[in-house]
Amino acid sequence: MIKITFPDKTVKEFEKGVTAYDVALSIGEGLARAALAAKVDGALVDMNTKIKKDSVFAVVTFKDDEGKKVFWHSSSHLMAAAVKKVYPDAIPTMGPAVDDGFYYDFDSPQSFSEDDFEKIEIEMNKLVDQKQEFIRKEVSVEEALEIFKDNKYKQEIVKDNADVVVSVYTNGDFTDLCRGPHVPNTSYLKAVKLTKVAGAYWKGDAKNKMLQRLYGISFPDKKELRAHVRMLEEAAKRDHRKIGTQMDLFSFHEEGPGFPFFHPKGMVIINELMNFWNRLHRDDGYSVVRTPVILARTLWEQSGHWDNYKNNMYFTKIDDIDYAIKPMNCPGGILIFKSRKHSYKEFPIKMGEFGLVHRHELSGVLAGLFRVRSFTQDDAHIFMLPEQIPKQIKGVINLVDRIYKEFGFEYKVELSTRPDKSIGSDEMWSQAEGSLKKVLDEMKMEYRINEGDGAFYGPKIDFHIKDCVGRTWQCGTIQLDFAMPEKFDLQYMGEDGTEEHRPVMIHRTIYGSLERFMGILVEHYAGKFPLWLSPEQVRVLTVADRFADYAEEVKTKLFKQGFRVTADYRSETVNKKIREAQLDKVNYILVVGEKEQQNSSINVRTRDGQVHGEIAVDKFIEDLKKESEK
Repeated sequence: MIKITFPDKTVKEFEKGVTAYDVALSIGEGLARAALAAKVDGALVDMNTKIKKDSVFAVVTFKDDEGKKVFWHSSSHLMAAAVKKVYPDAIPTMGPAVDDGFYYDFDSPQSFSEDDFEKIEIEMNKLVDQKQEFIRKEVSVEEALEIFKDNKYKQEIVKDNADVVVSVYTNGDFTDLCRGPHVPNTSYLKAVKLTKVAGAYWKGDAKNKMLQRLYGISFPDKKELRAHVRMLEEAAKRDHRKIGTQMDLFSFHEEGPGFPFFHPKGMVIINELMNFWNRLHRDDGYSVVRTPVILARTLWEQSGHWDNYKNNMYFTKIDDIDYAIKPMNCPGGILIFKSRKHSYKEFPIKMGEFGLVHRHELSGVLAGLFRVRSFTQDDAHIFMLPEQIPKQIKGVINLVDRIYKEFGFEYKVELSTRPDKSIGSDEMWSQAEGSLKKVLDEMKMEYRINEGDGAFYGPKIDFHIKDCVGRTWQCGTIQLDFAMPEKFDLQYMGEDGTEEHRPVMIHRTIYGSLERFMGILVEHYAGKFPLWLSPEQVRVLTVADRFADYAEEVKTKLFKQGFRVTADYRSETVNKKIREAQLDKVNYILVVGEKEQQNSSINVRTRDGQVHGEIAVDKFIEDLKKESEK
């Protein structure tokens, strides 16, 4: 007999070799039906996996992020199988799950378009009806090369991973190279839809062949799919890439794929976000620092990034020495801490930084400001005494709450635990995870456990904000770290007069990425920013050329009061100029003519068409000041 420990810490005994499905069935038939995969000792496995030793067990469903990834990964196999049915000459290359669905890249003589989606979906639905099992098989490198002898892309993957166990999955007559796990059979994938087609280089390298990437989304039932499609339609209207172009906020260029260029109006938003952040952090006792973008390889080896993150890093050489462009800010902050000695009386030490980081993302996952290769983290590192942990974590949570409420965001909380690749001792991880859980419980916060998704150096609390369309975005994070202070031998002078004391460290962000947060805000507000954040707050329009001097006087008065104001003196109709200002999403449109000039007033209307009528300039300025206060 073996003992299975469940998430609620209850323990049951089972026959050795019991399947994950049977363990789930022992909990309840409903749970077993909903189970897509299982976690056994933290590892995701298929539901038909046999458990042969005492284990910690959890069921994974579509309600879990990991369950969605399993579901969507299985859907990518389903799509590849269907494409092969419809277009036999298409060569499948690679097809993972992504944050909002799945994709698969094909080398195909057939040029795919949206006109092909329906026939591929019809074939996918046929395979769903056949309830094809996803069957896993482990094979040798030689067997794998033989299985994929007609697919040079799969052979290349096999050769690149010849030192690991090679596994393949088969559903029907389609076999794919894959680690898994997958849903039990294709009938689980009841509602599927292809969403777009794009080009993507093999392995994201422009030197390689351009492939065709088919994107899709899927759900356990058609009702959820219909709701998602409606959400996509609304989101399409709010697409930050389209609105960003219309409002002249930012752009992307072939000379720097994945590297955003911010225009003057876009920088207004960035700067206002930073100013708001700086005010709150100054009041909360933070100091602001800046660390270099390029640092020596030896530092990244010491921090653990070289072993755990180098596939996402960029490298260079300076004076024949290896350097890396920073993907994270923490090692730089640690070096600042180490630059002088510290006493226990100084703690907590709170160092904030708007740090520009670079991470190598494959070209196929780049998505406007949502997924870029360079971005600015609103990072902060808090060095503290061990006994200060609860208070400091609570302080960060309260700050997160304050900032998100300013934008009208609701949010959910996750506690992410130790991943497979990590640094630090079991004792460190147990202490860190226990500390975070205790704080969340004391603050009576609702949260879910996200097993195995912590940072490699510590567990974390993640904040998922919900926008007005209903989508969620992971932005803020609080990471508790006992490992980095150990690796860098951080010390402070204790109350006992010795320097052999080790501080604890918090890594945290709230916006997460300024670029991504701005993209979220563009879509959340559909470009109609609140006054304090709007790149163009006021536009003054003339009804005729002879009122240009008065319009300039009004504009200057507003400008000197700190408002972002422009003027339109063109010889166009007033209605046309009003319409253009509304399309540019200017908060207030001021029309001036004979009457306004005589009365030192303005005629006020909003971008949404509300007409406030004639108002004295000084009164309008007073009202604007009140509205822009936070």
